[in-house]
Amino acid sequence: METQALDFPKIDAVLRANGTGEVTINGTSHPIQAEDEPGVLREALRLITDTAAQLGRPVKVSTTDPDGQGRIIVSPEGAVSEADPVKPAPRRQKDPVAAPLITSVPETTAAPVEAVSAPIQTPMPIQELAAPGPPVTFASAVDQPPAATTGPEAPVPEPTRRSLKDTSFLVSAPVLEPAARGWRGTLTKLGFRMEPSPEELAEREDIRTVSQHWPGPRTVAVVNRKGGANKTPTVVMLSAILARYSGAATVAWDNNESQGTLGWRTEQGGHSNSVLDLIDSSQTLLSPSTNAAEIARFVHHQTSDKFDVLRSDENEEGDHEVTAEEVDIAHQVLTRYYRLIVMDSGNTARAANWRQMIHHTNQLVVPVTAIEDRAEAARLTLQTLESRGGHDAELARNAVVIVSESTDAKRSMSGDALKRAKAEAQRIADGFFPYVRTVVRIPYDPALVNGPIRYEALQPTTQRAWLAAAAAVAEGF
Repeated sequence: METQALDFPKIDAVLRANGTGEVTINGTSHPIQAEDEPGVLREALRLITDTAAQLGRPVKVSTTDPDGQGRIIVSPEGAVSEADPVKPAPRRQKDPVAAPLITSVPETTAAPVEAVSAPIQTPMPIQELAAPGPPVTFASAVDQPPAATTGPEAPVPEPTRRSLKDTSFLVSAPVLEPAARGWRGTLTKLGFRMEPSPEELAEREDIRTVSQHWPGPRTVAVVNRKGGANKTPTVVMLSAILARYSGAATVAWDNNESQGTLGWRTEQGGHSNSVLDLIDSSQTLLSPSTNAAEIARFVHHQTSDKFDVLRSDENEEGDHEVTAEEVDIAHQVLTRYYRLIVMDSGNTARAANWRQMIHHTNQLVVPVTAIEDRAEAARLTLQTLESRGGHDAELARNAVVIVSESTDAKRSMSGDALKRAKAEAQRIADGFFPYVRTVVRIPYDPALVNGPIRYEALQPTTQRAWLAAAAAVAEGF
């Protein structure tokens, strides 16, 4: 009979992102350094296997890595198995709701959807795999019940067959790939096939969500009537993730009534054209004889993140204000060349170009930093749309609110002050939660503060949070 693994001795194994690790056995720490993660893990397994061999039985190990926590069983022979079955994590949940921040939108306007308070810790579930169908069988005369007879000349029943239309030898259920990250992923590389953790399953599901293609173009509007609310970084990050994973032609459009900042935070191409130049050339661009490559004359390609940028007019001496009709023209052009349009916006909800942008929007995104006046401006933006009714109100009810931790706080705070800053971000997220479809929190990252924004420059936890945000947006398509 197989010896059962006990909780004694208490063994904790840590695998760090910097290539170091640590095994703690009943309080005694054994630091580990190696050239790479597999090397760290091999040394950790050696220490744990020696302990199991001394005891003459398997031991349980609590593991911690950048992907999360788990438990494994290691035998005296060095074999590794799961201590607990991997279950999909529950759908995004939130901490208890604080006092509501939005008070003017009726609670009955939308059913609450669980919020993302920390994308790494509260992931989305993976879809259940479809079970294969029953084995294929063919009926014969032997399988049939005996027919009733009325005499010596009673007819013999003909053999019956099932239709080949009723079956298939193809297995439709996808095969779950083994773990690729953390302890589980490194063990898989060493020959121990491990199931992915709930966190890894959640990330795979978010990637699947943002990788889909939808019939017809989709337009996302990023709005907040207060400047400094993180609109432009939100536009860049959503565009980058949707373009990277889906491979769909994606454009970020700076629909600002004045000089927008999207052009300043992204790469410039070999020209200085803006939305006004695109509008002036709209007849040519909409001509059936114009090829798709001609759009490159008017947009600025982002070489790393694979999306294009349509800049606002940056002529300091210009005073042209984009009209509602011109928004329609530009949108018509862009939907011919792109599947996804992510629109930056100005701060005036009454402007003609702002209101016409909303008319074309499929999914509303409201970014906010964890500062009271930004949160209040976001509330008023949603309230304005809700009060207009119809399509505008529906967008407000199904909005995705993205709460970013305050950039000012992180520059100088530490210890308790940082905890208070995080608590403020959570309070604001909780305040929006009952009134919109989803709330996502984004950690502070210095790569988002100044200069051109690049997805690869972000910290891994920030990349993961923005992936969750993009998946929440894509769910609204």
